[in-house]
Amino acid sequence: MMVADLVTSGSSGPASEALSLTVETIFEILYNAKNVLVKKDSFKEVAAYLERIVPLLKELSRKNVINCESLDHAIEILNREIRNAKQLTLECSKRNKVYLLMNCRSIVKRLEDTTREISRSLSLLPLASLGISSGIIEGVKQLCDNMQRAEFKAAIQEEKILEKIESGIQERTVDRSYANNLLSLIAEAVGISNERSAMKKEFEDFKSEIENVRLRKDQAEAIQMDQIIALLERADLASSPKEKELKYFTKRKSLGSQPLEPLQSFYCPITRDVMVDPVETSSGQTFERNAIEKWFAEGNKLCPLTMTPLDTLVLRPNKTLKQSIEEWKDRNTMISIALMKEKLQSEDEDERLHCLEQLQDLCEKRDQYREWVILENCIPILIQILGAKNRDARNRALVILCMLAKHSDDAKERIAKVDNAIESVVRSLGRRVGERTLAVALLLEISKYDLVREYVGKVQGCILLLVTMSSSDDTQAGRNATELLENLSFSDQNVLQMAKANYFKYMLQRLSTGPEDVKMIMAKTVAEMELTDHNREALFEGGVLGPLLHLLSHGDVQMKKVAIKALQNLSSLPKNGLEMIREGAVRPLLDLLFHHASSSSSLRTHLTATIKQLAVSIISQDGQIPVLLLESDEDIFNLFSMINFTGPDVQQNIIRTFHALCQSPSATNIKSKLTESSAIQVLVQLCGHDNLNVRSNAVNLFSCLVANCDEATILENVDQRCIETLLLIMKTSCDEEEIVSALGIIYTLPEIPQITQCLLDAGALPLIFTYLQDGKQRDPQKSKSIENAVGAICRFTVPTNMEWQKSAAEIGVIPVLVKLLESGTTLTKQRAALSLARFSGSSFGLSRTVPKGKGLWCFSTPAVLGCSVHGGFCTIKSSFCLVEADAVGPLVRILAEPDPGACEASLDALLTLIDGERLQNGTKVLSEANAIPLMITLLGSPSPRLQEKALHALERIFRLVEFKQMYGASAQMPLVDLTQRGTGSMKSLAARVLAHLNVLHDQSSYF
Repeated sequence: MMVADLVTSGSSGPASEALSLTVETIFEILYNAKNVLVKKDSFKEVAAYLERIVPLLKELSRKNVINCESLDHAIEILNREIRNAKQLTLECSKRNKVYLLMNCRSIVKRLEDTTREISRSLSLLPLASLGISSGIIEGVKQLCDNMQRAEFKAAIQEEKILEKIESGIQERTVDRSYANNLLSLIAEAVGISNERSAMKKEFEDFKSEIENVRLRKDQAEAIQMDQIIALLERADLASSPKEKELKYFTKRKSLGSQPLEPLQSFYCPITRDVMVDPVETSSGQTFERNAIEKWFAEGNKLCPLTMTPLDTLVLRPNKTLKQSIEEWKDRNTMISIALMKEKLQSEDEDERLHCLEQLQDLCEKRDQYREWVILENCIPILIQILGAKNRDARNRALVILCMLAKHSDDAKERIAKVDNAIESVVRSLGRRVGERTLAVALLLEISKYDLVREYVGKVQGCILLLVTMSSSDDTQAGRNATELLENLSFSDQNVLQMAKANYFKYMLQRLSTGPEDVKMIMAKTVAEMELTDHNREALFEGGVLGPLLHLLSHGDVQMKKVAIKALQNLSSLPKNGLEMIREGAVRPLLDLLFHHASSSSSLRTHLTATIKQLAVSIISQDGQIPVLLLESDEDIFNLFSMINFTGPDVQQNIIRTFHALCQSPSATNIKSKLTESSAIQVLVQLCGHDNLNVRSNAVNLFSCLVANCDEATILENVDQRCIETLLLIMKTSCDEEEIVSALGIIYTLPEIPQITQCLLDAGALPLIFTYLQDGKQRDPQKSKSIENAVGAICRFTVPTNMEWQKSAAEIGVIPVLVKLLESGTTLTKQRAALSLARFSGSSFGLSRTVPKGKGLWCFSTPAVLGCSVHGGFCTIKSSFCLVEADAVGPLVRILAEPDPGACEASLDALLTLIDGERLQNGTKVLSEANAIPLMITLLGSPSPRLQEKALHALERIFRLVEFKQMYGASAQMPLVDLTQRGTGSMKSLAARVLAHLNVLHDQSSYF
């Protein structure tokens, strides 16, 4: 129902006007609810409630109610709450995603309160006294009950994030990894990319929202949001390295250059040490928690400092003092790191080693300290130490660098930027076991950063050293080397080096006999390698299939997933895919999909992606014994039925599997089984899917199956809505293949009058016509769309419905079809000629009689010349005349082309010119266009149908003496040949034509 309908149909009373405004607001909410950025399901539920209110408001608006206080009061409350709902919907459609997440609890509370208030306002409406039907009243009562019971809650993921934020603020957490983890959770929850620039933009937008909060003078919310920002700003992605560096040095320079002694209040009166976790007793004195708890455990109930009795042994954290102690420690640590930087460059080896020990201790304590070491630019100095003679110094430097690189992309990038840094680390791979172990751990950490990873593999000798380590060392160092190789295997160049070092042989061995963690790494390497086809083939021939299939029986879901991804990588080479099918890989994949993949959507995705790859490989198989992917009807039905119960990724994999199978040697059986099931119904529904990939794949498969459907199936599933969906796809899709398939469906649908009329009513004809306009395109997809568009036009040219033909002719179809006879593909020419033949079949009945002149011949107007074929007055749009359309020449030229389909369609079109009474005139036109010699040539065509049609045409043409004399001689030998080698009916007909030509007498044995 449109808003305008409600407004205009109501009375002019105040209640009616208010209700009209309410309805307008509801429709705005329904529209905006689709675009909210958070709590989509909750807003969808509220929108559904509001939509159910509209019929009631429509009914009320028709009542001319005056001076009804109870009604006015209820409508006033309703309008207020509907406006609140609109405001909330707009806020959640436009505000920053992070800000909305931080407020998700208040959002769901507002939604719940508004829903219940709307329910209350509905219950206040005096419906019975207004003459509202009992059915509507009962429906409103049920709706009110549902709205009163409606509960909206923050999602578990949202609650987890808010709890972590509250905990971080309360505990004054300054750990960078805590903030990084929190920011990752937020990004996942609101659908933001973890890419730094995207996160930075979102974070800046969030801070802008806080400025708006201050403008609204909401101090409590502003303080809370400032605390959240302070917590999140510690994350790597929240601010750039440059910003962190500026902030760090601004603070350090303000501290001076010497550490400060601790304040007396920092010391625990019991231990005399600086406190770590200060707590306060009921006497007001502060102690280290461990110390005072030990004091109590020994039976003491007096204050250790004042020796006065304590009212309670409960301890209260002294957060203020703890923060002061931490700030003092941080200040001194910041100064100490700056001083250490100078000592690291000392020429005194003992002093430098001692400094490295101190620096390592600091880095092990807190990630905040590690960040300060990075910002002090200690990394180049540590890299320089890797070239020192002292082995202990080198090892300490490697340990510190590894700690710095862990969880910090900035550190990884800084390491890579130091001249010869990676080369220095790689040199350590060739040294003693301890140093080698530390070096490979550092390289493994660095390789986790995409911008650095590629450079690691390029260092001379790196790959060879790693392969040697992974193959000969079964310690943690060997495992790290194996994992590092897996990280580096994204590059073709690295894989080539790995192949040269015989790594594939080792990989296959460890896949079969290695421990579980090594098997996982090896399978993951195969899964993620950027393999060349040569390497895929080499791995497969080396026997990788057996171990990978064995891993499918593993109890660990992650192991199964990695094995399946490896099989998917290998099967992208069709030769491997075919061999996998021959070796029996399909059965375990299907069994896993049907019976054990329900717990993991990711597992289903990878399984169906692998099965799709195998299906694609079948298309390219050579002339050997055909390989079948799905050997039983049960497998076909089970696999297709999974479309109904899975997400978009799995749906499109399954659809693409069947699309590939519809082009394989088993296509006939696959199409038959799918059409026997409910496949068409499912695909029709998926043609309207929100996911564009699912939709386009469904359209493509539907296009493959529609030719196999009987009329009953089509009429049952292809209704007006389906047709409108297909037309909408043609109007809006950016996917050329999808458009081609949609046009193909329309072309292939049986020429059932109901279907064609639905298409015409939905505006299909002018839309299809637009795809005929660009007939000179050489793009294969464009050519295919033109082929299908011409085919779709054919259904509007059937001679049984003159109105459809007129509709097509009126929009200018015929001249475009004639152009396509010259510029289109062979199939386009065939389909265009078919339509022109159909049009031409109606021409004689539509040609208007030429009026005869009146009066004395010397005073009459000159006679109007009629059509050279039809004799009357012809035009392209009124009588579909081929002569007026200049179609005869192009049709004749097609007769000389090699394709029998195009030739036959063109011949059919030309033969409409010599039907019945038009023989004399039509034959003259054909003769002038040089068509008759080409018809004679067709007597020798390899196509029996063409031979027969040409023969029948010539039998009629040679009844005319003029043309018998003109072309008879050239036809004699082909006709004689037909009397000897043609089919039975053609022998007799050829003999009859020869009799016309006086070559055979009427009593010949050929008759």
